[in-house]
Amino acid sequence: MTVSCEWKFAIGAKHLESVSDDMPEYAMDILSDLVPIGTLRASINLGNSVLAQGNETDPSGVTVDIARELGARLGVGVELLCFLAAKESFEAMNQGRADICFLAVEPARAETVAFTAPYVVIEGVFVVAEGSSMTSPADVDQPGVRIGANEGSAYDLFLTRTLAHAQLVRASDGVVAFIEQQLEVAAGIRQPMAAFVASQPGVRMLEPRFMEIQQAVGTSRGRESATINFLHAFVEELKADGFIADALRRSGQYDASVAPPAS
Repeated sequence: MTVSCEWKFAIGAKHLESVSDDMPEYAMDILSDLVPIGTLRASINLGNSVLAQGNETDPSGVTVDIARELGARLGVGVELLCFLAAKESFEAMNQGRADICFLAVEPARAETVAFTAPYVVIEGVFVVAEGSSMTSPADVDQPGVRIGANEGSAYDLFLTRTLAHAQLVRASDGVVAFIEQQLEVAAGIRQPMAAFVASQPGVRMLEPRFMEIQQAVGTSRGRESATINFLHAFVEELKADGFIADALRRSGQYDASVAPPAS
């Protein structure tokens, strides 16, 4: 059964509305499938400053807002499991320690994670030394070029499957590796990379972006199809009613783009 955006969940102390007489039973099935321990466990990647800010004791940002809104609609508490890297957030999802995650859609992740359509679109960009001969992303994939990248990030996964000649240098912080190892290129998300360029003399960004990073809500592929459809409808509603745009503005991410409606 496909969940429409017309279906409104409000379980627990709130009432439950539907366009169908079988909605209450259906809603409870989704609740028990998505929130098996009675608390919604959300894996938050603090390593992506566009999507999450703060620290593990006081996180904020669009992903935190989405998780809390989902918990409110389901009538359950929310536990925020905070990590410093996408790789760790992904592992928590795969190990069953989280019920939902907020990650970029990538084929390697989609093998075990069921993703909604994206809610935010951000960009992957390259940074090079000011004196580099490279002038665009097309110049990067050549022999002898080493690229610093955060291990397990969306751009690491993308470059792993698309590079033919350049070498990836994976690290907990690709920018630090770029500096300390004097690498030819650093890869990262546009907003923090722009801040790095602004604060670090002697480096520049290569335009345009080398990839579009589609950030989505994910859950285990083992969930029921109705649960996955519900999450998809939930995300589409948050995009359509301005929730995502408002959350981005509240967290100061004015140049992040809300993803278009799913086709």
